[in-house]
Amino acid sequence: MNNNRPVTTLYMLMSVDGKISTGVTDDMDVDKDLSKIKGVREGLHQYYEIEQTTDLWSFNTGRVQAKMGVNEKPSPKKSPVSFVILDNHHLTKQGVQYFCALSKEFVLVTTNPEHPAFGVEADNLHIIMQKELSLSEMLTMLRKDFGCERITIQSGGTLNGMFLREKLFDYVDIVVAPVLVGGKDTATLIDGESLRNGCGLDQLGALQLIECIPLVDSYIRLRYKVI
Repeated sequence: MNNNRPVTTLYMLMSVDGKISTGVTDDMDVDKDLSKIKGVREGLHQYYEIEQTTDLWSFNTGRVQAKMGVNEKPSPKKSPVSFVILDNHHLTKQGVQYFCALSKEFVLVTTNPEHPAFGVEADNLHIIMQKELSLSEMLTMLRKDFGCERITIQSGGTLNGMFLREKLFDYVDIVVAPVLVGGKDTATLIDGESLRNGCGLDQLGALQLIECIPLVDSYIRLRYKVI
């Protein structure tokens, strides 16, 4: 592991066929939709219960958070978690203020010099402005400037793919829901550009199983170390 950056864990909920969404459009969401399916909704609570035990630093995207309605939600209670959100245009000023109220420390990462966050004043708001997105530099700054030693990654398939190709995952922690989704365009755990012609095999993520935990209602938790 790289001591210059936090220890990273990819923590996600996915279907048996690896989907992290129920469809290709933004109005379809695995958390929301699985709660409507008999045989799946009964065990869904386990994912959220395990989520409460993950790292005190959490990485996500503005797109995902906008889908969850943070731009319209009232101010929340303060939590002990520090949030890192990668966003260029999905969060509004209200969405930024939501995370300032929620977070111990709130770090916004953006390549947009006109992001609404620049108009928000809060003691716990920190902005990492990059000309071009660099996940490795972001992680290095989180460790050096904010003392972040461990962080849970909960982003989308494309961004997860970028973490993978740059070898920035240390652990993978997956809760598998007992459902098949299908659809070649539906987001999976790891998306992004595919490898071609056998090149770039060193960018694959070989895994060592730490635990396979059967949960109730046919759910499974899989924990791996990235080799």
